[in-house]
Amino acid sequence: MVKRESPKGKRVSLFVTCMVDMLYPETGMSVVEVLRYLGVEVDFPMGQTCCGQPAYNGGYRQEARKMAEKFLRAFKDAEVIVTPSGSCGAMVRHEYPILFENDPKLREEAERQASITWEFTEFIVDGLGINDLHGRLPHPQRYAFHDSCHGLRIMGLKQAGRTLVGNLENATIVPWDNSETCCGFGGLFSVKMADVSGAMLRNKMEHIEQSGADAILSGDVSCLTHMNGGLEKKGSTKRVMHIADVLAEGIRQGKDNGSPVK
Repeated sequence: MVKRESPKGKRVSLFVTCMVDMLYPETGMSVVEVLRYLGVEVDFPMGQTCCGQPAYNGGYRQEARKMAEKFLRAFKDAEVIVTPSGSCGAMVRHEYPILFENDPKLREEAERQASITWEFTEFIVDGLGINDLHGRLPHPQRYAFHDSCHGLRIMGLKQAGRTLVGNLENATIVPWDNSETCCGFGGLFSVKMADVSGAMLRNKMEHIEQSGADAILSGDVSCLTHMNGGLEKKGSTKRVMHIADVLAEGIRQGKDNGSPVK
């Protein structure tokens, strides 16, 4: 187990991830907006690209190492790394030490960066000790949560996002017995086993329609993309949103017009 020090008072380097950068830049901006609202200094290492997870999961270890080495160089000056993705966070925090375990030169830096990497909601609640952003949504909304597989089972993420959203005025968390069911994306799984992936997605969409929620919230845009693609093709009005975008909307309508950090 990698030792983790408190991130309080340290500068955050944003690891935005490939999919957020290319498909959901507004979610990346929401993360920065929330962190700055909390008084956190944020920088963006321009050398970052992919963390190497697709190659790693596909068994291409050498190719994954090359990408991981680039990541280590990009974040070599980071004090704290924060990412809006449990999946990509899991790659850095849990797989990098394994990927470089036989490389004394890079192992130490891989372990250091693993120890300072936090998922976005985890950083706020467990790292900074903040449970309430003092935010308010413009109108009442009911949300159910989708727990991504990597975030839930590798990173142990579940409660932080629910706590932050649940403490927004006008937000209600709807209990959902399908929150831990895989959406069928699974990265390369959805490509290599498309039929199985599609069946899992159809099952997930059926439960989304029955959830009683206005929207489903997720901490991974990969799951979000997969489910929204299916919902749109189906003609459903239901949608999946990233937690960061809801929190950013909430602080713009802040009930106390100020950050909870004093």
